[in-house]
Amino acid sequence: MRRSSCCVFDTRIGWCGIAWTDGGNPAAVTHFQLPEDTLELTESRIARSSGAREATTPQAEIGQVIKQVCRHLEGDVQDFRDVVLGVTEENGFPQEVYEAARLIPAGETRTYGGLTKILGRSGSSQAVGQALVRNPIPLLIPCHRVAAGGGRLARFSAYGGLAIKARLLAIEGASLSDGQGQLFTQP
Repeated sequence: MRRSSCCVFDTRIGWCGIAWTDGGNPAAVTHFQLPEDTLELTESRIARSSGAREATTPQAEIGQVIKQVCRHLEGDVQDFRDVVLGVTEENGFPQEVYEAARLIPAGETRTYGGLTKILGRSGSSQAVGQALVRNPIPLLIPCHRVAAGGGRLARFSAYGGLAIKARLLAIEGASLSDGQGQLFTQP
């Protein structure tokens, strides 16, 4: 089994965490942690979820990903589709869901049902939702871009729940409806 490392870094929305494979060429991102309530909680969550050891300096490729994430969260929207990911725990359907979610452009959303159609598995919206709940690399696998029917905000397992989902979408210039009017727009 390949060893992995992790670190936390400060962003406009709070401390994020990232874990990656050691010695890979290029290094692959295995986990990403959106901000928790405190730095200590973010450090604890990324270490626990990834099983990685803390690193003082990330590999060059990971340093570039960190810079991209920081720019993205400052409003300079980035495309993360070229980032090498190492999602090894999930195979089969969850992996297909992650690949489909990565194709959703920033500033756009798809519904759970829409993803099932893209995957050729109509009627499996709950399975899509379950795969996204287990997404180990949110933001880079943009599960925040998946909405309920009618474009409503629904389900987000990161700390802050729907508020952080709405904030990520607002940074990207997306807007969603709560079914009774506009819920939020780009800041």
